[in-house]
Amino acid sequence: MTVKAWKKTLAALTGLFILAGCGNGATEDSSAANGSADSDTFVVGMEAGYPPFNWTQNDDSNGAVKIEGADGYANGYDVQMAQKVAEGLGKELVIVKTEWDGLVPALVSSKIDAIVAGMSPTDERKEAIDFSDSYYTTELVMVVKADGAYANAASLADFADAKVTAQLNTLHYDVIDQIEGVQKQPAMDSFTSMRVALESGTIDAYVSERPEAISASAANPAFKMIELDKADTFELSAADSEIAIGLIKGSELKDQINEILSGITEEERIQMMDEAIQNQPSAE
Repeated sequence: MTVKAWKKTLAALTGLFILAGCGNGATEDSSAANGSADSDTFVVGMEAGYPPFNWTQNDDSNGAVKIEGADGYANGYDVQMAQKVAEGLGKELVIVKTEWDGLVPALVSSKIDAIVAGMSPTDERKEAIDFSDSYYTTELVMVVKADGAYANAASLADFADAKVTAQLNTLHYDVIDQIEGVQKQPAMDSFTSMRVALESGTIDAYVSERPEAISASAANPAFKMIELDKADTFELSAADSEIAIGLIKGSELKDQINEILSGITEEERIQMMDEAIQNQPSAE
């Protein structure tokens, strides 16, 4: 749900697929998305599997939105932020569930109008797509077993020799290299996979954003969030610590979206995240 520098592309076309974040790809029904101010819908792509930023549930409780062309409803901080943007644009919000690696390709092929999925506006991504102003500032943390060898860790130095991973094709995975002596494990395709690996002992920890770590420990008391000492934590650029809405180059919606975001106060954003953490599923 954060905040999770990026592999450089060998060619522009290849970059469209590598620089994405999580994908089944968009559904056929979303192919009419064009980022136009004239459209009646605002078609948004997200994983719907990264609580508390976005998740899938069985009903429309707490403001959840039906997922286009699939069973279930999407909810979470990203969904509620996308809803505010859609309302400001005077459009109907349409959610297309898309794997992380399929998001940028879906956007550049006009299958969706925007990516609202906890994506950071890195320089590499900006070569392929555009971004709105930031709508969330991330803080990277570690998730460990509550009764494990790293339960009392407080700094990056404490994770020397630890088996650590993060989600594939994310900043979270790249920053593991900042841990001296770490046993960097292969990247995983989802947070569900990482939670399973952590519980089974395959890994000792994974890198995440603070809201997701709160979600993980709330869903499973066997997990614990480690907030790192400010004197020995991950070093992030300003762009890496921000989360923004991904838009196609030259999108007619960018200025309008930025104006809408500027009208959402910091207090409202905090409340939205608090509600997302409260409303998220108790288990995946």
